[in-house]
Amino acid sequence: MASTQTELKNPESTREVRTSLNYLQKTDEKPVTYAFTPPPGVTPSTRRPDPHAVTIRDARAIADKLSLDTQGFVLTRHETKVKNFYDQDEVREVYYPEIEKLLKEKTGAVRVQVFDHQVRCLPKAQAKLDHAREPVRSVHNDYTAKSGRRRVSDHLGDEAGDLLKHRFAEINVWRPITGPVEESPLAVCDSKSIAPEDFVACDLVYPDKVGETYAFIYNPNHRWYFFPHLQREEAILLKCYDSAEDGRARFTAHSAFDDPTSPPDAAPRESIEVRSLIFFAPEEQKSAPAQHPAGLAD
Repeated sequence: MASTQTELKNPESTREVRTSLNYLQKTDEKPVTYAFTPPPGVTPSTRRPDPHAVTIRDARAIADKLSLDTQGFVLTRHETKVKNFYDQDEVREVYYPEIEKLLKEKTGAVRVQVFDHQVRCLPKAQAKLDHAREPVRSVHNDYTAKSGRRRVSDHLGDEAGDLLKHRFAEINVWRPITGPVEESPLAVCDSKSIAPEDFVACDLVYPDKVGETYAFIYNPNHRWYFFPHLQREEAILLKCYDSAEDGRARFTAHSAFDDPTSPPDAAPRESIEVRSLIFFAPEEQKSAPAQHPAGLAD
């Protein structure tokens, strides 16, 4: 895909929106955010937003040129038998196997392990209904070079030692619960437009552990895209970690955003993201596209 980067700089679509994204204001100390109400006197988050105006382009016209190993995200059509995405048991029993099958087909992985999911809807989150959370309005990636590896140990226990010897990745599958999505759509950044110095590791504190995610410093070279009016039968595959340090996309910045072209009475976005570990055959470690290095040190 040698010509892909040039084509993405000059997309075939004329549609684009101008909006603001919340980057991170860099400080000398590692940012910390609590995923629960912290003890009295402790600041819930030391992350400071740094909003910047950006252009987000319509990626539908270039969807067939996108690659998980180059840009870090793709759009696919995917039918589901799930009736109620707010039913956690139904999601685990019906949707998890569907996603495992989809990811094997799309990535060539020999094993897929879905380990988590999250539904998002602002009104439901505010009303504390159906385990929903609000859309995340900050530029982030779910894992770091350190926490990506730790996920294997967290979820696969005794098998982790052998699995960590070979290439694996973590992919989020993001889809609307209802469509079209007009309020708080998802913006994704072309992985090849992100420089190593743009990444900032941040602690995410839970009652029983400390996780780590990436936030991002603003860089005018970032190339942002979205898929307008996503429907229920469409899904975005988003690579949030890849153990291979050979030049392929490893992390993909993303964020919810305000689309200024959406109608004022647009329905609140309802979406589900499923998080998964995917494992490749040992020989796959040796095959990769020739791209600029994206490996990061902790």
